[in-house]
Amino acid sequence: MTKDRYVYPAIFDYADDGISIQFPDLPGCLPCAQSTEVAMKNAREAMALHLYGMEQDCDAIPEATPIHKLRAAENQAIVLVEAWMPPFRDEIEKKAVKKTLTIPKWLDDLAVDQHVNFSHLLQDALKRYLGVTDKQ
Repeated sequence: MTKDRYVYPAIFDYADDGISIQFPDLPGCLPCAQSTEVAMKNAREAMALHLYGMEQDCDAIPEATPIHKLRAAENQAIVLVEAWMPPFRDEIEKKAVKKTLTIPKWLDDLAVDQHVNFSHLLQDALKRYLGVTDKQ
């Protein structure tokens, strides 16, 4: 079951060459950064992307380990990271993808002559063909 809001503990490990981040409940989600401010941003984005991938793959999303059950080692900090998923999902799902296609030269010449926006025209045609609206 997907949720709109996820909160997971992350372990920020401070070293001379930067901050490595791990999420005990999300193996493989391992962002890093050079400052705490950027580490917070990177942790949130990496966690949201990781969870989005799990949602898309229909993987079970684990419960977060209670923060009081974790212990930080020297040069580590335990930080709660929150991801609000609706805007993240919207951004990923509306991301533009590049398509390569072939049309006859005469048609390309005519369309260029008429200042046709190929991207806009293809999007409109696909929406009509598939019976979808911008809201979907």
